[in-house]
Amino acid sequence: MQLSWILLQITQTGGSQTGAATTVPAAAAEGLSVFDLLMKGGVVMIPIFILSFTAIFLFIERFLYIRSAGKLDANFLAQIREKLYSGDVKGAMSYCSQSKYPIARLLEKGLTRLGSPVADIERAIENTARVEIYKMEKNLSILGAIAAIAPMFGFLGTVMGMIKAFYNISLADNISIGIIASGIYEKMVTSAAGLIVGVLAHMLFTYLTGMIDRVTHKMEVTAIDFLDILHKPVQ
Repeated sequence: MQLSWILLQITQTGGSQTGAATTVPAAAAEGLSVFDLLMKGGVVMIPIFILSFTAIFLFIERFLYIRSAGKLDANFLAQIREKLYSGDVKGAMSYCSQSKYPIARLLEKGLTRLGSPVADIERAIENTARVEIYKMEKNLSILGAIAAIAPMFGFLGTVMGMIKAFYNISLADNISIGIIASGIYEKMVTSAAGLIVGVLAHMLFTYLTGMIDRVTHKMEVTAIDFLDILHKPVQ
């Protein structure tokens, strides 16, 4: 009888340990996909998603425009020089007007001021350059605003989660890890998502700003070379 009782105890102990061993891996194997985790962020995730899509759309649209604005045929300035030195001012203006690049519009504006003092020609080119730079910077302020607003939405979602957690505690009249964590971890997803979108938008904004700086420098160099070309016909 005593031996049977010992064997029974060993069997029960082994069975309970086996059940616990199978339960832990099952619980560990259970997880959340990225999509499911994002969906647990709640309503605040909707504006964060909208901001992320808007940031990507603005970046692609501005990137294509700025890249096009910085293009110029390598022989463009040489063609202008050749026409001006041969006295074909109208041909040079027509050549600029047929070009689709913003830098050509700067030179065309300068050609329309031929006969005026060089300072007036330079001022006309600078004014046209400001207009072209403004066109390149269009909607960049929205991208900068997204970089600032997205983390705020994420923080708002976390605050709402804290409110929900404390509300659940007040209803249950019980402070337990399960009650607190259920409201907080879901809403902290919004903080992570908001920060990611904000950092991404700031990086895209900085990249586009650098592109505009490079195009502006190219415009300045082209304008200086153009004024050097005008120096000989003016004399």
